[in-house]
Amino acid sequence: MKLISVNVGLPREVTWKGRTVSTGIFKEPVRDRVMVRSLNLDGDGQADLTVHGGLEKAVYVYPFEHYDYWRSELPNTDLMLGNFGENFTTTGLKEEELNIGDRFEIGKVKLMVTQPRLPCYKLGIRFGRPDMVKRFLASRRTGFYFSVLQEGEVVAGDTLELVSRDDNNITVADITQLYTREKTDPELLHRAAQLEALPEGWRDYFQEQSRRQI
Repeated sequence: MKLISVNVGLPREVTWKGRTVSTGIFKEPVRDRVMVRSLNLDGDGQADLTVHGGLEKAVYVYPFEHYDYWRSELPNTDLMLGNFGENFTTTGLKEEELNIGDRFEIGKVKLMVTQPRLPCYKLGIRFGRPDMVKRFLASRRTGFYFSVLQEGEVVAGDTLELVSRDDNNITVADITQLYTREKTDPELLHRAAQLEALPEGWRDYFQEQSRRQI
């Protein structure tokens, strides 16, 4: 498991559908060591803190393996690392293999998997495609978020080490499929609603869905 790119960017104003929008979706790779903090990376920022960033979304991760899929889906798009707004571009970490609550280390940095990424319209801004949000979610190639348990520095080329697996065995992909209702599994839905490593907003949503099935 490898960290192949570290990407950061500060919010900027862009024009989208005739109005000015502030967005932090534009990330670019950096070669130097970067400090990973509890809320984000040094040199990085989010425009709308009500839905982006925070303790449970400190680091957004996107698997490099997905880039081949998007190159075939978007043949006229010049894809560069960081294009999906990710802070870490990685190899060896896939949504269907990662449990919510899994813990990793990169050197002194300690991280925990918290949730999949649900895209907002600003992903469409990044690609210049209004349909990108729908296509992204439909692909199930969502990436995921880390919370930062211990701060420290990272650099492209570092190795990620799995420290512990969450024994609830609910994957990032499971959460996405429950949310989109692609997967109908009352028992899994109930377990997800009780999953402590999952942010409270997700648990509340699944608890409501579970009540509706009773």
